[in-house]
Amino acid sequence: RVLFREDPETGARLEPIEEVQIDVDEEFSGIVIEKLAERRGELRDMRPSGAGKTRLVLHCPARGLIGYQGEFLTDTRGTGILYRAFHEYAPYKGPIQGRRNGVLIANSDGKAVAYALWNLEERGELLIGPGTQVYQGMIVGEHSRDNDLDVNPIKGKQLTNIRAAGKDDAVRLRPPRPVSLEQAIAYIDDDELVEVTPNHLRLRKRFLEPHLRKRAAKSADM
Repeated sequence: RVLFREDPETGARLEPIEEVQIDVDEEFSGIVIEKLAERRGELRDMRPSGAGKTRLVLHCPARGLIGYQGEFLTDTRGTGILYRAFHEYAPYKGPIQGRRNGVLIANSDGKAVAYALWNLEERGELLIGPGTQVYQGMIVGEHSRDNDLDVNPIKGKQLTNIRAAGKDDAVRLRPPRPVSLEQAIAYIDDDELVEVTPNHLRLRKRFLEPHLRKRAAKSADM
């Protein structure tokens, strides 16, 4: 996701660091500093900038800023201003806490069905709506637990000769979570990919078939 380098003298791993300058209302400065500290940011300067604003200067790993823009606007209620520029290459700052939850993975190809998605809502938050074309290995939601789960989003309700399809109870679904390209890149784990086409943005597993994912996970643990 970012370009690492190796120190020619020590062999240490180096990563790009960006200088981040932020102008924010005083009441939001605490949450901004806290969130960037979680992303391995280091506060370098903090001073009043007038009109109830505070100016923050931090040095953050470039990888820690991926996906932060939307979170920043939410935390500052759209009033914050953030400017970032490359600063230097510095020793690797260590791992950054990523996603804590697993994902819901489609196990079949076809169009997502409202009834199937309704049953999946208790498993987690959906990223797609009914009628979405899905394929095996595509990520269709975020699991409520920390493990990945294969699900079938195209399985319709079983009909009988007594109850016709048109008489089924109406299914009400929560709106799927919208995901921007930046959010998608920040969201995925190392075994996942973002698929971008002119009309669609999808998340998927690097290996689409379950047995290949298990084999890759086993190799990574060795």
